Amino acid sequence: MANLLIVKAHPLDPQKSYALRALEEFQTRYASLRPEDQIAVVDVFEDQIPALDKSLLEAMGDAKKGESISPEQAKQLNHYNALTQQFLMADKIVVVNPLWNLNVPSQLVSWVNTINVAGLTFKYGPEGSIGLVKDKKLLHIQSNGGVYAGQDPAAQYIKSIFEFLGFEDIHQVFIEGQSADPSQAQAIFEEAMGKIDTILEVF
Repeated sequence: MANLLIVKAHPLDPQKSYALRALEEFQTRYASLRPEDQIAVVDVFEDQIPALDKSLLEAMGDAKKGESISPEQAKQLNHYNALTQQFLMADKIVVVNPLWNLNVPSQLVSWVNTINVAGLTFKYGPEGSIGLVKDKKLLHIQSNGGVYAGQDPAAQYIKSIFEFLGFEDIHQVFIEGQSADPSQAQAIFEEAMGKIDTILEVF
């Protein structure tokens, strides 16, 4: 049995989002193939991911020194730490997001900050940073109105973050070009699902 963590980073629903439509199809097919696996979902728009702001940074520093923090800071820090542990317990990660202004949604960035923790998921060595997260798999699904073939900043950001943490088994699927050519939207979606089906065989 494996633990699958799905990070849903889109505020709309499958009827309005190709990315979420793909996620819905993925979940159905994954559950059919691996019914014994445990699946957890983080919705970054609904789950109030703690922002790495002044309050949280001060709470981290004070807690590390054994100093008191406010109840609100404790709540923030506990949520942040819980998300880190949830990530560490997962064997497989699926990140689903739209391309917005060549970037990922800011709420997804906040979640990414919870998994980049020095000493837990990476460390610094004499020759630079070293990823500590090994033997996990990533599937990144992103919808793009135009065609970027994985060279857009959002796709590169997700890929580089997980490589930084030590991931080697990384898959990316882009549902792209439907805004540029709406007449091909369904065909574009089906092509992307075909790629996801192939990945599912080894994911």
